[in-house]
Amino acid sequence: MHKGNEGVTALWPLELRLAKSRDHLTVMWDDGRSDRLDAEYLRVESPSAEVQGHGPGEKKLVAGKRQVRVEAVEPVGNYAVKLVFDDGHSSGIFTWNYLRTLADDHGERWARYLAELEATGSRRDP
Repeated sequence: MHKGNEGVTALWPLELRLAKSRDHLTVMWDDGRSDRLDAEYLRVESPSAEVQGHGPGEKKLVAGKRQVRVEAVEPVGNYAVKLVFDDGHSSGIFTWNYLRTLADDHGERWARYLAELEATGSRRDP
């Protein structure tokens, strides 16, 4: 754990490992936990304005990303990474806190995503 600018203790990744298949990212945390985050999940939950919108209730449903892969993991300062996906999306800055939130909330977020796909007649496949 490390002190952030606000004096709040935050979790810190010891290692980010992109699978050779590029279909998931593994994050090893300084509290001993390890989380596997699939590329599709990271893509549809990207923190970019393109996905999240510019305010509450503006999140966009991103369908057809079952086969998406992470092409690159680029450091952003000492607080985040930019993920470059093979579908051209590269505008999301994934902070350490956001990556941990995605891991912590995976079940709820993924269930909501699947329900939204079903409700709109959209699919995970391209």
